[in-house]
Order: sequence, then C-alpha cells, then structure tokens
Amino acid sequence: MLPFSFRLDGKVHADWQQFLGRFHPLIVHVPIGLILLVPVLEIAGRFRSALREAASFVLSLSVLSCFVAVTFGYFLAYGSGTTGQSMTQHMWGGIALSIGVLICWFIRSGWASGTSTGVIANAYPVSLVCVLLLLSWAAHMGGSLTHGDNYLFEYLPTGLKHLTGLGPQQPKIVPAADSVYARHIYPVLDSHCATCHGAKKAKGGLRVDSYDSLLRGGRGGPVIFPNKPDLSVLLQRVTLPSSHPKFMPADGKPALKPQDITLIRAWITQGASPTAKTLIGISLPDVITNTPLPQVADYSHMVQNMQQLAKSQGVTLTQVSTNPGDGLVLNTVDAAPAFNDAQLEKFTPFAPYIVEVELGRTSITDASFATLAKFSHLRALHLEGTAISGSGLAKLTQLPDLNYLNLSGTNVTAAAIVPLQSLKTLRHLYLFNTPAQPLASSSLRRKS
Repeated sequence: MLPFSFRLDGKVHADWQQFLGRFHPLIVHVPIGLILLVPVLEIAGRFRSALREAASFVLSLSVLSCFVAVTFGYFLAYGSGTTGQSMTQHMWGGIALSIGVLICWFIRSGWASGTSTGVIANAYPVSLVCVLLLLSWAAHMGGSLTHGDNYLFEYLPTGLKHLTGLGPQQPKIVPAADSVYARHIYPVLDSHCATCHGAKKAKGGLRVDSYDSLLRGGRGGPVIFPNKPDLSVLLQRVTLPSSHPKFMPADGKPALKPQDITLIRAWITQGASPTAKTLIGISLPDVITNTPLPQVADYSHMVQNMQQLAKSQGVTLTQVSTNPGDGLVLNTVDAAPAFNDAQLEKFTPFAPYIVEVELGRTSITDASFATLAKFSHLRALHLEGTAISGSGLAKLTQLPDLNYLNLSGTNVTAAAIVPLQSLKTLRHLYLFNTPAQPLASSSLRRKS
C-alpha cells in the first residue's frame, strides 16, 4: 500500500526517511540470501526431514525480511525524491517479490503435508520458481540503479550476447561536439527541462540530459519521433497554451522562446540526428568553420587505467569519434549529484586527453577550477546546476581551446565572468538563471 499512500512526487522529504532508507542496500541482502536458501533446503529435505522443517522457518523469515526491505527502500525513494523508470521497476519488482514469497508461505503447509491434490499440489514449487525469477529481475534493476543499465552484462562474451540476446545491442550514442544537437538543442533542454527531467529528478521516467535518454523517452513511451514532429510529445507539450495543465515547462518555469521551438521542430523534422551540423532552411549562429580540431596525444597505453578509474567513480570516458586524436568525453551523468571535487582531481593524470567534461548537477565547487585548468585541450565544459559562484573562474583562461561553457542555474555573478572576455575562443556561454543572466547577450561576444 506504500505507493498508493505516499505517492512518489519527485520532491525531497524528511531527512529521517533518507537516513533510514540508506540502510536499504544493506538490508536487502537478507531476504535475497534467505529466499535462495529455501529451495536448497526443500531439495535437501527429501533426504533429511529436519531440513524441510528448517525450510519452513527460513521461508517465514523471508516474508518478514522482504517487507522490511521494501519499506526501507520506499523510505529511500520517497525521502530523496528519486524517480525514474529504473527506480519504479525496481520498486514494483520488490513489491511483487514480497507478495510472491507471502503466497509461497500460505500454500506451503498444504504441499508439505501432502493434503493438496491436483493442480494445487504443484502450486508451491511453481510459485517458488516464479519467486526466484522475480528475485533475479528485481535484483538486476537494483543493480542498474547503482551501477548503470549495462553493469551485469557488460563483459558477457560476444558469442553469448548474440545467442541469448542479453547485454547492450548497440553502444551509447555520443553526439558530435559540433552537431546541432550539442550546440543548440541540448542547451535549450538543459536550461528549461533538466531540472525536472534530469539525473536527480526524472518526472514520468523521462530524462533529457543525454541524447540516448531523450530518444528513449519515459514511462509513457518516446517523446521524440524522428521525422515526425506532430507525433513528438515533447514538441506538443512545449507548444500548448501556458494555462494548459500539461504545458511544459511546468511549475512556472520560463517558456521556450519561439526561435527555440522552431529550431527543435526543424531538428526533429530532419531526423533528430546526433551528428548533423546544419539544418536545411535554418540559419544557425556561430557556424563552425572547417578549421581542424586540435589533436590530443596518443593515450592507447593508458586506456585500461582510464576505464578502471572511470568505472570505480561511476562515470564514463568515451571517445569523441573513431579518431583517437579527437580526444575523450568525461560524462558524470550516472554519478551526479554525488560526484565531487576530489573525484574530479583523480582524473588529472588523464586531463590532457579529455576535451569535454560534463559536470552538470554534480557536487562540484569553485575549488575544482584549479583542477579543470589542467585539462589543457578542453573544448566544452558543463557546470550547469552546480554550487559554483565563479570564484576562480579566471583559471579557465588558461585553456586555449575552450569554446563552450555552460554555467546555467549557478550562482555565477557578472563580475565573476569578466576575466573570460580575454578568452577569444569562447563562442558559447550559457548563463540562464544566474545573477549574471542580464549580461549574457553582451558581456562575451566573439568578434569576427
């Protein structure tokens, strides 16, 4: 009854709920162990009757521990305001598992005594098998929440992936840094939509903080249909009258500008590509020239160490393109908001090879500017939704290739961004919802 009594609304609630909820990852291992022990005892009980009696006791403990684990898990989700498709599936998986174990407990006595006949006689073994399957699925969804969707099957041999259909069928799509999506679509969605549809909060199971998440959609299905703007729910919602209950952005947030809507419509109409650099019939500002991008040095001998560090910190390091010289992207979307200054500093040995750093909505502070200044080939930096104030922002002037900087939703002031005027390569500066916003259109304008 918890999901119906206390509906998940994406809002942060009482601290005591979060405190108790954080014991869920520890408590949840108790019912897992007990449930797995039940079939072992049932099979062994065929040879020693005392073990069959032990199975009954262990099953009783399983019922109790399931309800305790589900309760503490709900404290965690409700208290922290966590939502999203994976969390919802994990929650209902745990609830279904608890009900399944309870059913096993109810029907076991008739099965053990031999008084059940016909179909009822086999109900307990069948239910127990179903419980084991539910346990596997619920545990997988819980692991996906902690380690990502690909954690369990990431290293499954290729042959088994094709044979079983398990594991990722396609790699994550990394949009080109100079694409229409990266330069124009993502910043609009990030400024207006990611607060409610990002890593920390995902209303309706929808996240717009990456290309893959946007195309995947939410619990109601896809919100983007390439080449079909009239079917794309995202476009429908942002073009509704502001008084409409389904108008987006909700909660009084600023509506998208007409030119932004026009751009999104054109992008969807022309295929919603993650790589297209132009749109037919649309004049885009700051057209990227054909000047070759600065290349990073060979890092092939460090790849294993890089990936081990990224995995240990819950982030990803991906290539910009098939050409290693184009560098790497450090993406913290799966680790936010826990990712902090100390974790970023651990990537300093690999800083010369990283050309884009996505730190939006992490726990990064102004102390990290000294670290970021060591990313000598950095071209794009996302700091939106962080606690930075701009102190130390001048250190970024040491980055000769920086052309994109997103500071939306921070406490950066107009005075703090003045040093950036000397950074002639900076073409895109986003200051939406900051104290410096009034100066966004005039303080940094690249001269042709």
